[in-house]
Amino acid sequence: MRFPLSWEMNMQKLKQANLYRSELIPISGKLVERYNECLKTLGFTETKLTSFFIDGMGWSPEIAKEKNDTAYLNHGEANPHGIIISPLQKGKPVYLPYHSFDKDMMHQVFKIHGPKINDITRDSAICIGFDQNIDVFYEPLDILKYDDITINFRLIDNLEQIQKEQLHLVEKFKRDNNFIDENLHQQLLDSAKNHGDLRDRDLSLHALHFSTNSFYTRAFGGVYLLRDFIKPMVIFKSKDTYKEAIKDTVHDVLIYHISQPELIDKLKDYIIIECDLEHVVKTPNYDRIKKYELAQFLKDTAHPIKDILNDKVLFRSYLNKIDIEARKQVMSVELYLEKLERSNAYKLEDIVNQSLYFALHLPHSSLSSEHRDLIHKLLINIAPKDVLFLYWYDKEQFYKHYETWDDSFKDWVIDRIGNNI
Repeated sequence: MRFPLSWEMNMQKLKQANLYRSELIPISGKLVERYNECLKTLGFTETKLTSFFIDGMGWSPEIAKEKNDTAYLNHGEANPHGIIISPLQKGKPVYLPYHSFDKDMMHQVFKIHGPKINDITRDSAICIGFDQNIDVFYEPLDILKYDDITINFRLIDNLEQIQKEQLHLVEKFKRDNNFIDENLHQQLLDSAKNHGDLRDRDLSLHALHFSTNSFYTRAFGGVYLLRDFIKPMVIFKSKDTYKEAIKDTVHDVLIYHISQPELIDKLKDYIIIECDLEHVVKTPNYDRIKKYELAQFLKDTAHPIKDILNDKVLFRSYLNKIDIEARKQVMSVELYLEKLERSNAYKLEDIVNQSLYFALHLPHSSLSSEHRDLIHKLLINIAPKDVLFLYWYDKEQFYKHYETWDDSFKDWVIDRIGNNI
């Protein structure tokens, strides 16, 4: 992902509304040195920045911009890493997750190792490796190998080894008449001066295990793996990767590209999503989507788009100004339901725009909250028309769309988000 020069300027409205990476943690001074030590320990190049911000996983938008690489904490698509440099990272958002479960992994890290992290980050930093026992991806369906992930920890400056050496010196000091050994005295003093008194500190972070089920990963251009349902399903965002995957004859899985209309039917068959149009038209979701549709047809308006979408009179006025086909598209759901009251001979696909119809689907009410979040993300990737859900479930895509919007429409979107936080 490249960062255009106008990027920060475009995000100003969101920043002012505290909707653009508002919970990032500032890093400067000594913490920059420790961060660079982590980068070197993990096999990455140092940053030249003297100050920057990080999220809950240690990812920095400023460093990503400097390196022109949003995945600068990855060794290939199969080997992501994280950095803990401050206890303030606990509970903070992961702004550009590589997997949909990254936030859950970090929650587990702080839940189990929280007190030790508080102690260690006083004078050190922690490098994290997320190991799914895959050195490198070769084929798209290698994604099926994801199962249990081992979360490994490593301290900068080999502090655990230095602690062992310091404890060894202390034990040596206690033996026989070593307490009068001036050379040993000096070694102890040097160790304490350089690293502090490590005797009573618990620096041991045992590896953790995290089990995956259904998830999304940015590998291979973006892949959804749904394996908690009737039959495993792999959904690709990249057409090239999808074309490569369907050549596979070994794995017994369903394979779709995200743009295939058949995908929606299969998700319904598997009781993963649902759409009750008579209910949906009464919801705020529908109101946002309908207004988004109208906004796409508004050009050179005499009124700000924000006012047009918020005022019923102006909404109707501009709805009647656009051409008849556009008008039918904006109002197609209500038009279909009206016709259906008179006769069941009408076909939905003949009246309702397909993309609009897909956007009105929701995760099935029987799903767990974890699965609902994942399916919300999938649905908003299929049909990105609900600006609130786009912000909630795929901020990276939201920011890309946001750049292209009219300033007044941005104001309306910001209000929709702000009113639902």
